[in-house]
Amino acid sequence: MLRLEGRPVPVVGRARVYVCGITPYDTTHLGHAATFVWGDLAARVLRQAGVDVETCRNVTDVDDVLDAAAAVAGSRFDTFAAVQQFRFDRDMAALGVRRPTHEPRAHNFVPQVEALAAALLEADAAYERGGTVWFRGAEVAARAGLDATTARALAREFGEDLDGVGTPGDRDDWADVAVWRAAGPGAGTTEPAWPSPWGDGRPGWHAECAAMALTTFGPALDLHVGGADLRYPHHAYEAAMAEAVTGVTPFARAWMHIGIVQVGGEKMAKSAGNLVLVGDVVERYPPAVLRLLLLDRPWAQPWDFEPAGLDRAADRLQRLYAAAARGTDGSPSASSAVMAALSANLDVPAALAVAETDGGAAARLALSVLGLS
Repeated sequence: MLRLEGRPVPVVGRARVYVCGITPYDTTHLGHAATFVWGDLAARVLRQAGVDVETCRNVTDVDDVLDAAAAVAGSRFDTFAAVQQFRFDRDMAALGVRRPTHEPRAHNFVPQVEALAAALLEADAAYERGGTVWFRGAEVAARAGLDATTARALAREFGEDLDGVGTPGDRDDWADVAVWRAAGPGAGTTEPAWPSPWGDGRPGWHAECAAMALTTFGPALDLHVGGADLRYPHHAYEAAMAEAVTGVTPFARAWMHIGIVQVGGEKMAKSAGNLVLVGDVVERYPPAVLRLLLLDRPWAQPWDFEPAGLDRAADRLQRLYAAAARGTDGSPSASSAVMAALSANLDVPAALAVAETDGGAAARLALSVLGLS
């Protein structure tokens, strides 16, 4: 049985794993890759334990950031997204991340977001104003364990405009977020828009994931994987909307918020100008080296990337290959110890320590489950 942060995640039947996917506006960097590699490992460990796993990894191809990037490139938003998606798929294939069972794209789920908005309005969990449907979010920050000051700062960090709160036509509370957003002046050209009962507009970011997850897996998930930086507001609102419309709690039985990748103590991000791209790394190192670098650490902890780490990962990978090539099959307990470590909070360093020491079958098992062979 898989345990995450000390809590068991028993599965009866299939495991429903939702991995918060990309907004296809830029090529994959290590911060993105860490989330998807860890999500892939969680699914592999569950499968090794005999569990039938269904994975869903969404594509957020309706988003302000994507529209802005496409405009800078002089491209339509949909064409731009398709090119970036191709590059992302290439990077995931190089890193050995299995294709998800389901890969919903936000632009195909507009009717489902409309249905979500209508259901939230019916439940009085949302209200409509000026063509925008606002979700009542006053309790979301507290449920996420955040004070109002911290939550407001995080909302601004993710582009939420809070300056107009309380003015005519705007939301009632700074914590309210758009389920359906009224179309702006560039609708249909620089940004997408669809007709709705409230006028032309587009889905809100958090509502997109809620609608895609609910449509794919029903009212609850077994495991939700995503970057730690998305814990609030994105995941908190996604879960709150889903629970408000279904009445089923919790929305996700377990969460994996993957520690952010930093450079010199600063989050790796395009805005910081410190991106390290997967495509650049795998031109100089075998993809398995990068995969090992991403996995050989506690999954929830933030960490600093440094180029020397790739050389250390390359050396360790060679030691693991050498250990796997030993003629002996080793002790059966060693293979059991590898799986015990991976089942206990996906403890990759502990599993690799056993594999390197005992070699043989234990090392081959570790390399296989970790996707390194």
